[in-house]
Formats: sequence, C-alpha cells, structure tokens
Amino acid sequence: MNEATSTGSFLIDLPDPNAALALSGEGQKTLHRLEALTGASLVMRGLQLEISGRPSQLERAAALVELMRPIWQEGEVVSPVDLQSALTSLDTGRREAHVELGNQVLARSQRGKLLRPRTLRQKAYVEAMEANDLTFALGPAGTGKTFLATVLAVRMLSERKVERLVLTRPAVEAGERLGFLPGDLQQKVDPYLRPLYDALHSLLGPEKTTSLLEKGVIEVAPLAYMRGRTLEEAFVILDEAQNTTSAQMRMVLTRLGERSRMVVTGDVTQVDLPNGQPSGLVEASDLLEKIEGIAVCRLTSSDVLRHPLVQRVVDAYARKDKR
Repeated sequence: MNEATSTGSFLIDLPDPNAALALSGEGQKTLHRLEALTGASLVMRGLQLEISGRPSQLERAAALVELMRPIWQEGEVVSPVDLQSALTSLDTGRREAHVELGNQVLARSQRGKLLRPRTLRQKAYVEAMEANDLTFALGPAGTGKTFLATVLAVRMLSERKVERLVLTRPAVEAGERLGFLPGDLQQKVDPYLRPLYDALHSLLGPEKTTSLLEKGVIEVAPLAYMRGRTLEEAFVILDEAQNTTSAQMRMVLTRLGERSRMVVTGDVTQVDLPNGQPSGLVEASDLLEKIEGIAVCRLTSSDVLRHPLVQRVVDAYARKDKR
C-alpha cells in the first residue's frame, strides 16, 4: 500500500494522570485541536496516548506532542499559544530552538507553576534581557513583556546580581485629576502601578512583596519619582513606556547607573499622550536600536498569552489601523 491508503498507530507513554489531563485539555480540547491540525486521530487510554493515521499524519502529530512535552509532563495545561508556537517551530524548521525553549525555565511561581518563555520571540526577548544592559520590548497587550521582565528581575535579585528592583510607569491617564483623588501621592498613583504589583505577588507572594517594599529592596513608583536620581546596582523596568514623552524617555534612560540594567516595555498602538504628542518609546527604539549593548525586541499577536480572543482582537485592530 502507498501512504495515501496505509494507516498505522503508535503509543506515547505519559508519566502520571496529571500529565494526561494537561495534554488532553478540558473536554479533550487539546487533542481535538491536534487532530484538526494534523489529520491524525488521538485517543487517551489511561496513561497512554494512541495516535493513529497515515505516516505523515503520525509523524506530525507525534512531533507536536513531543515539542510540548516540557509543559504537559509537569502537569501544566497546554494552551492554544503553546500549540501554535510548537506548530510554527515545526513548520519553519526550528524544532531544535523550540526544544531549547521548553527547557528554559526562569523561575517557579508561588503556586508552583514553572515560568518560562512560551514562544520563540519571547525566548529571544529573555536572552536579550540577559545579554544587554538596556532592552526595549514592543508589542501588544498580553505578550508577556512586563511579566517576563519582572520574572528575570526577581531571579537576578535572588541571585544577588542586583541589589534592588525599581519598577516604574507613567500615570498619563491621571493627568491633572490626581489632585482630586483621595490619599497621599503614593495612594493616588497606586492604581496605575497595579499591574506591576500583580506580577510581584504572583512571583513572591503578597507578604514577601510587602516586606521587600518596606525595606526599599523593591520600589514601585511613578515615573516622576525618577528625576534627578542615579539608579545603581538595580534592575529597572519602565512599563507602559509608549506614554512617555521624548523628554521623559531621555530622562529615565540617563538614570541608569553602574552594574544596572533596564528594560523598557510598551505597546506603540496604545499611546495615551494628549494632542497627538509623539511617543518617547517610538523615538528611542528607532534611535538606539543599532547601538551596542542595547536590544530592541518586537513581539506580535502570535505571542499573546491571554484568552485566545485577545489575539483576534489585536489582529482586528491592526488591520483597521492599516486602512
């Protein structure tokens, strides 16, 4: 028989029930997606996955399952992004790079989840942050720009490669209305810094985060607090940088002191500056991209790790903006 008519099957052993559940997905969704993508039939039988189909279908399905092994063998649910990332790597001949991606564990969250880059562009972003003192990360919401930077910052802090973390972002949305909000200045700007607190809580837990904030080891502050300072032995994250002016961006970039590194993140499609004022992030990333020691990473909708609809929303607005 030729390949068009011959079929076969083989089994993949799974380590435990958690791995089987993680690979199957809720309501067998992951297995159904794999079937749709490969044409093979996938059936979970206890702690064995049976794959049936023509040789080319078997090979493709087995390759995708193996590329995602570092995720499901730890009992972590395989997301649509994980599946699409594996598929893209397979179809573009980057299987070996994807294997390295699965082994690149950065840390473990408070809930025990292994934290790693989930796409090849995220992998390149992490490697850029590790290799450069200044890294720009541009991309839509949900691509892990701020979270991955925070994970790396916490890891470097625990390894004593830096002495403190400084996380900052502009509070453009507040404008002159800050004066009408209750509380002192820190309480007024806290709502704008909440995403940074959320990332710290997931990594360190609320109690340890609060302790390090009280000791000054971690500082979460509005961008205005950076003026006139030199940030030495620090890991600095400037979030929502698309809302900085040219002058603000120049100010914060020149705060970088000895034995420090800085990561600047933002989404250039969501600029909230008034009166069409140009974004300091756009200017800086274009101006500094070719300077040694500086990396510019551009993430896309295919790196979105939130609800699958977010990727479609991002793509829809991107098409609108091109009209």
